[in-house]
Amino acid sequence: MKDHKKVAGWQGTLIGQGSVAEGKLECEASLRIEGSFRGEIDCQGQVVIGETGEAHSNIKGADIIVAGKVVGDIASQGRLTITSSGLVEGNVHVAKLVIVEGGLLNGSSQMEQPAAVTVPVPSSNKKSKKAAQPEAG
Repeated sequence: MKDHKKVAGWQGTLIGQGSVAEGKLECEASLRIEGSFRGEIDCQGQVVIGETGEAHSNIKGADIIVAGKVVGDIASQGRLTITSSGLVEGNVHVAKLVIVEGGLLNGSSQMEQPAAVTVPVPSSNKKSKKAAQPEAG
């Protein structure tokens, strides 16, 4: 029953085990794939590829967890976690990368710190008063 309550409270998109989907998927909330998906994934929330999940996709997401199989490139401004059962065959470009012992990454990885937010400093240039110039006349 506990598992049923978790699914009932899910606020994201779920591609369940045994399901097959294809196309371009854009979502604002989280995404969980337990079935099979082929296409592009662009998600503003967390993306989870479950142990039974398989994605032949380029994936963009806030945070990404791979416990199943991904064939394609992954990009994230957050963290990519490849669990002990996870396999990624593709290049990854993320801010943080975690590979649990047993997890596999077959591809290149590029990690960059998120761009620092710069706060503009108010300039201390005070307008100088110009001397009054006589009008031409």
